[in-house]
Parts: sequence; C-alpha cells; structure tokens
Amino acid sequence: MKQLRVLVFSAAFGNGHLRAAEAVIEEILIKHPSAKISHLDFGDFLNQRINSIIKYGYSEIIKYIPKLWGRIYHKTSKVKLKPKGQYFLGKMGRSKFLKYVHEFKPDFILCTYPTVSSILAQLRCEQLLQVPVFTIITDYSVHYHWIHQGVDGYIVACDEVKESLIAWGIKAERIFMTGIPVSLKFEEETDQAQIFAKLGLKPDRPTFLVMGGSYGVLKSAKRICKKLADSPVPVQAIIVCGKNKKLYLSLEEVIAQGRNPMLRFEFVDNVEELMSVSDLIITKAGGLTVSEALTKHLPLIIYKPIPGQEDENASFVQRIGAGCIAENEQELEQLLNRFLRYPEDIEKMRKKAAVALPGHSTERAVEGIFQLVKIVL
Repeated sequence: MKQLRVLVFSAAFGNGHLRAAEAVIEEILIKHPSAKISHLDFGDFLNQRINSIIKYGYSEIIKYIPKLWGRIYHKTSKVKLKPKGQYFLGKMGRSKFLKYVHEFKPDFILCTYPTVSSILAQLRCEQLLQVPVFTIITDYSVHYHWIHQGVDGYIVACDEVKESLIAWGIKAERIFMTGIPVSLKFEEETDQAQIFAKLGLKPDRPTFLVMGGSYGVLKSAKRICKKLADSPVPVQAIIVCGKNKKLYLSLEEVIAQGRNPMLRFEFVDNVEELMSVSDLIITKAGGLTVSEALTKHLPLIIYKPIPGQEDENASFVQRIGAGCIAENEQELEQLLNRFLRYPEDIEKMRKKAAVALPGHSTERAVEGIFQLVKIVL
C-alpha cells in the first residue's frame, strides 16, 4: 500500500489552531500508522521579523485594546474582497508554499488557519496546485476570511457555521459538521478519584477551574481567585496561568491567606484531567477551549470575551445552555455566588454541555476528509 503523505498548516496565534491540527494528526496516525505527516507553522514562511511583529501585535491588541480587534473583525467579517493584509501575506508566502508542497508531494493538505488556507485555495483555482485542500474552522462562527471556493472541503463546529458557508456559496456536500477536532484524551474516561488524590483535592467539595488561555489574558484573574479563596461557601480552585508569570507569582499571597484551597500552575499538559475533576470552568472563549470543555461535559463561565470570534463563541455556549457570559466583575461575582449556593444550576448546564457536540469530533473529521479524497479506511 502506498504511504499516505499529509501536509498540515497551522499558526501559533494562540494555541487553538495548533491544538486542532495536532488532534487531527493524532487521529490520522491511528488510522494510518505509517503516514508521513509534516506539520508547519504559517509563520515559518514569512520573514522572521515580520512574523514576530505580527505575533507581538496580535497579543498586545487582545490584551490592551480588544475593542479594536473586535472592530477589525466585524468590519471585515462579511467582506467579499480580500483584505489588503491578507493579500500582502499571500503574495509573500505563496511561492514558498508552492515550492514546499511540490517537494513534499502530499496526498492532501489540511489547514487550521484561514490565511494559509486562502493562499493554497487560490493556487488551486489558478491550477498551480493539484493537491486537495481542506480547512478546519476553529470557531463557532465563520468570518469571510475562512471562505474560498478553492477549498475542497470544510470541517466545522456546528450547524450555524455550516449554514453560513452554504449561504456564502459553498456546496453542502463539501462541508462536514463534526465539531472542532480535540485531542482524543478529552474523549477518554478518567479516574476522578485518582486525579483528586494526585492533586491533593477533596472529591466532595465543588471544584472551579480558572484558565486564561496561552497568553494569560483572562482579565481580573487575581481578583477572581481571591473571591474563590475567600468564599464563605466551601470551594476549591485550580488556576492555569499560562504565560502570565506575574499572575502566577501574585497568587502566592492569595493562596496563603485564603480560607479555601487553591492550586496554581503555569503551563500544563493535563488539561483533560483538570477538567475531569472540575464542576465549572471560568475562562476565555477560544474555540478549542470551548470544545474541550464541552467534550468533557464541563459548564463554562466566559468572562469578558474578546470582541470578535470569542464573542460569538461565547454566544454559542450561552445559547445552547451550557454556560453563561459575565461581562464585568459584578456579573461574575453574582454568577459565582449563584453557582456556589445552587449547585443544581451547574448540573443543568452540565446536561446541556453533554449533548452540545456530536462526539468523537476528530475521528469524524478525519473520516470526512478521507471520504472526500477517496482514501479507503
């Protein structure tokens, strides 16, 4: 049998695009252990200085002026013409893309980042690229930046995204509604008692998980932790600080003086375990974080979602009843008080979360892609 060769493009703008790509790679290798897979960062095809400027600019905007990002996002969300920035990046990267593709000779290409998807799709339309291109949309809404007639197939999170693609002229048979691919470890059963023991937490006490994303941009995270640490209603908390070293260090005093136990981490590779023993997650609304939580049937409080795709991801969670949005500290405090005093409200959201996604999203996504490229499973 011919060795399967797959080229995967993602981008290190937050971790969501990377995690979705890694999940799909994991599943392909289960189905085809001998497959040759090359996973590349979109930024590797840009000038190093320009790539650094783009990443730095993105992180600074979402930290300090998120409303500007929201205006940019919504202003361009329905624009049919290519934004100038996308056109500029496309011109910079396409020759390198094409050269690498021809050298690697993949059977198909997967993209989890819209700019690289549009570049490759345009090459398909110009008949400069003969390899099928598949795009995985990593949010619960669709920006026009994702859409291109040259894409051979789409993997999408929910019916709303599928309907939006159809409205933009993408044929229904080219769209697979599978859920956003997440690592298989989020699908597996876990031994809660063992995890509680490993973490030194009490199984009979409510456990709230606080996550700020890879950039640690959850606003007021220290004050959130202090509210939980000082809560008169018994609770235990876990906070993942990501790259926010300042936050991590500032929590030492909160933990030492709090009446309730709290664990703090910087980076972790066992998010699925932390979610398994949690009753509620307080987080930002990245598409992958939302998908991982819903896969673990974990209700969400989304705090101050960043305007743009996060706003829309948060609206999806609230609309299906699997979580709530807190736009400010007062709303967050009210929600925390409510859920601590009325845990049955958390259970109602958990039941909604349990039926929110079709399940086995990554397996279904890979099967859909293989079906489109007519690879025999």
